Amino acid sequence: MVSLKDISEVCGVSVATVSKALNGHNDIGAQTKERIRQTAKEMGYFPNSAAKALKTNRTYNIGVLFEIGDHSGLTHDYFACVLDSLKSAAEEEGYDITFINGCRARPNRMSYLEHCRYRGFDGVVMVCVNFYDPEVLELVRSDIPIVTIDHLFNNVCAVMSDNVKGIHDLVQYVYNKGHRKIAYIHGMDSSVTQKRLASFYKTTADLGIDIPDEYVRGAAYRDTQGAYVETNKLLDLKNPPTCILYPDDFACYGGMNAINMRGMCVPDDVSVVGYDGIRITRHLEPKLTTLKQDTKQLGMYAAKKVISLIENPKVTLIDQTVVPGQIFEGNSVAEIG
Repeated sequence: MVSLKDISEVCGVSVATVSKALNGHNDIGAQTKERIRQTAKEMGYFPNSAAKALKTNRTYNIGVLFEIGDHSGLTHDYFACVLDSLKSAAEEEGYDITFINGCRARPNRMSYLEHCRYRGFDGVVMVCVNFYDPEVLELVRSDIPIVTIDHLFNNVCAVMSDNVKGIHDLVQYVYNKGHRKIAYIHGMDSSVTQKRLASFYKTTADLGIDIPDEYVRGAAYRDTQGAYVETNKLLDLKNPPTCILYPDDFACYGGMNAINMRGMCVPDDVSVVGYDGIRITRHLEPKLTTLKQDTKQLGMYAAKKVISLIENPKVTLIDQTVVPGQIFEGNSVAEIG
């Protein structure tokens, strides 16, 4: 391994001069600085990360807490896109990301906080997790800079998709298409679900639409079987809906299967609407009308916010960044008279 001493001997300067040149100090001449840097590059010198961490009190490593209940992990279309953006934005600022180990089955496992301390993470982004888990709350209460995505804690920075406006826009869209019998299969209980459900009720009330209790049902996110079952229950009603909103695009395809199994068609017999805007919705027929979330902005804002908390803790505001989505207009919603 090439050391600063090796470089100093080749360049004929002191170790201190080499260190200053490689760290960009201004008290070294430009030509000398460039010669030292070029020599270091040719010799294959890389700074030792452990030594750098001791000197700067930073590891330039951000922990990512990502635990999905359905165990879909990085195959989850929506979160995979958010994480890709988070990774790219962090790397542009010189940071790496590392997933926080949450394997509960592993003997003598560390808690989330213990793992963060052990790895020396400069900050943590919580992308998806059980936010009510005692270990998560312990981590939130620590002195480690934290940013959450789509969940609010007191005195913690959050990056939020605009779920309220998203549902409002979808309901307004199907209303403008002539639909008044609108059902909603929402996801299981979470802050995201609560916001979307409240927005659904408020928007329909503002539009003068009466929503029967049996029109609002629950199924887990990305649960095609659950959506299939709940869709059949809606279609069995004496007065079934003309349009069904689903918790996400993936679940929506389970609902479409239920409709097709009855010999019915989307959108001629029943209209459907998804949420998220995953890529596959644009390549299958009928193309799904959905609310496309801006995963690129969500990941980018989360990375920039946690890095700001790390590097400028005294001047970084603890606030919420709200990222709007937009409707992707497919052909899964019929226009009715």
